[in-house]
Amino acid sequence: MESIKIPEGVKVSVSGDTVLTSGKLGGNSRRFNMAYLDVNVNGSVVEIHTTDSKKLAKAALKIAKAFASELRNDMDGVQEGFTIKMSVVFSHFPLTLEASGDKVIIKNMLGERYPRYSGIVGKTKVEIKGNDVKISGTSKDDVSQTAANLRKASKIRKKDERIFQDGVYYAVEV
Repeated sequence: MESIKIPEGVKVSVSGDTVLTSGKLGGNSRRFNMAYLDVNVNGSVVEIHTTDSKKLAKAALKIAKAFASELRNDMDGVQEGFTIKMSVVFSHFPLTLEASGDKVIIKNMLGERYPRYSGIVGKTKVEIKGNDVKISGTSKDDVSQTAANLRKASKIRKKDERIFQDGVYYAVEV
């Protein structure tokens, strides 16, 4: 059994196979497999019980721990949010980014004629100011996946990466 204390300002509810968390920044929903887990909210504690099957006991325990970690991330996200900073680097051709709808458009990557596209996952917000990109949202999974999509879309192919270092990289703060 896993138990998670619900922080102040966060509301958690369970309906069917979905756990809904909401806070001052928004809300998240997360589905779970009812064959392995039983999730209940008792006052200010979320309790995650595993099924009674002896055959699946170890697997269900690992699933319960992973789901508890995901719920903690959701609770942190609706209170504080998650942010990833990235930087646009170019030396050969002026690279430009543009966020529109659920895509980020990468224009003039290494002088290519056609733009590259990167998907924005969920309710994630992408802000582009000059050469700085800020990716933020309430879901850690969505923010991380959006950053990974942007990094993958700007990856250099068929050229020496040691010479052509243009692209979008994770920002390192010193």
